[in-house]
Amino acid sequence: MRQHKWASRPGVAIMALSVLAIILVACGGNSEAISSSGASSSSVNVSKDSGDRAPNFSVTLFQGEDVLGASEINIHDLLKGQPLVLNFWAGLCPPCRAEMPDLQLFNEEFKDRLTLLGVDLGQFTGLGTQKDAADLLDELGVTYPTGFTNDSNVIKDYRVFGLPATIFIDANGEIFKNWGGALNLKVLQEQSNAMLAQ
Repeated sequence: MRQHKWASRPGVAIMALSVLAIILVACGGNSEAISSSGASSSSVNVSKDSGDRAPNFSVTLFQGEDVLGASEINIHDLLKGQPLVLNFWAGLCPPCRAEMPDLQLFNEEFKDRLTLLGVDLGQFTGLGTQKDAADLLDELGVTYPTGFTNDSNVIKDYRVFGLPATIFIDANGEIFKNWGGALNLKVLQEQSNAMLAQ
């Protein structure tokens, strides 16, 4: 049997292990407190970013144009005097799916005090296409503003080490908290109330 040159390279094994590691990290999570919807809060809490200015990037919306005023928005436009909660997720990420009902409840409770924006990163993580993301939103009846970005630098700029990841950004455009892993409603409320009280 003829063996292909590329199959004998050690780089193939390294690449395969790298892809596997990214997938495991991207949709892994350390779940602890499970809410009624199945979403969990995670003990993975990255707060090193606190106080950093939130990097700008554009988002093309799946939904929420009626709330945000345009079908394509950039983050700095949303940060004009109102806090922002960014939730990075993907259509084929089970922990992302699990936290969405709590995010929906959170949005209904806090929509007059802050903006919630979900951003699909599936195309960069191998965890789904834009169609997978849109299908998940429809299936779960999610109505808060969500979209996708074509800027892969978002992962580095926001230090997204896995999905889901939620970034709490205060009214001054500074990162209040960078949370890795799924959140439940209680944690969303606590973090947002602490941010709003500053």
